[in-house]
Amino acid sequence: MSALAEVASGYQTRHTLPVRVELVRQLKRRRTLVMGAVLALLPFVLAIAFAIGGEPAGRDGRITLMNTATASGANFAAVNLFVSAGFLLVIPVALFCGDTVASEAGWSSLRYLLAAPVPRARLLWSKLVVALGLSLAAMILLPVVALAVGTAAYGWGPLQIPTGGVLDTGTAVQRLAVTVAYIFVSQLVTAGLAFWLSTKTDAPLGAVGGAVGLTIVGNVLDAVTALGYWRDFLPAHWQFAWADIVQPHSEWSGMIQGTAISLSYAFVLFALAFRGFARKDVVS
Repeated sequence: MSALAEVASGYQTRHTLPVRVELVRQLKRRRTLVMGAVLALLPFVLAIAFAIGGEPAGRDGRITLMNTATASGANFAAVNLFVSAGFLLVIPVALFCGDTVASEAGWSSLRYLLAAPVPRARLLWSKLVVALGLSLAAMILLPVVALAVGTAAYGWGPLQIPTGGVLDTGTAVQRLAVTVAYIFVSQLVTAGLAFWLSTKTDAPLGAVGGAVGLTIVGNVLDAVTALGYWRDFLPAHWQFAWADIVQPHSEWSGMIQGTAISLSYAFVLFALAFRGFARKDVVS
C-alpha cells in the first residue's frame, strides 16, 4: 500500500505521454513515410514533365508563374508551392490531424491510454503538437526538395517575376520561407476541422475525408462570385494571398487578413475538440 502511495505521490501529468514518445510513434507509421515520399517525389515528377514537354507556354500571350518555372531553382520551388497549396498540401494536414485520435479509437487503444492514466487534455495536446509539427515538416519538405532539384536542373539564380522584375536569391529564399509559414497558417482551418472530427469518430477515414471534403466545399464557395464580399470570410479566399509578397514591391494586407481569418476559425475548432473530448464517453 505504501508503494502505491509513493507512486501516486510522484505522479505528474506533464510526464504522461511525452511529445517525443508520440512523435516517434507517428514517425514509424506507414502513412507518414508514404506521405513524405509523395511530397519528396513531386519536384522530380515536375522536372521530368518540363524536360519532356519543353518550356511552359503562356496562354493567350500572358506570362504566369508557371511559365517561369525553369528560370531558376527559386522559380521552380515557387511553382511547386503554387501547384500544391490548393489541394496536395491539404492532404498531409488532414491526414496527420484527422487520423491521430480516431486511429487510437479504431484500434481500441484509446481507453487504455486514458487509463494509464493520461489526462484527456494532455493526450490531445501531445497529439495535436505532433500532428501540427508533421504538417509543418511536410510543407517545408516540398519546397526544400524543389529548390534542390530546381537548382540542379536550372541553376541557382534570382526569382524571375512574371509581371516583370526579379528578386535576388537571398530575398527570394526569405520570401519563400514566409510563403511556407503563411500556407501553414492558412491550413490551420483544415487542421482544426480534421482534429475536431477525429475526436468525434472512431473512423480515421471519416475524419480525414470530412476535413478534405469541407475544405473543397470552401474552395467551391469561394469560386461563386455571386457571394460578393461574403467570400472574404472564407479561409479559401485568402489561400493564395502569399503571391502578393513574391513581387518587387510586396503587399502584406491580404496575408494579414487571411491570417486573422484562419486563426479565428482554427481557435474555435480546436476549442470544440478539447471541450467535446473532455465530456466524451470513451468506450473504444
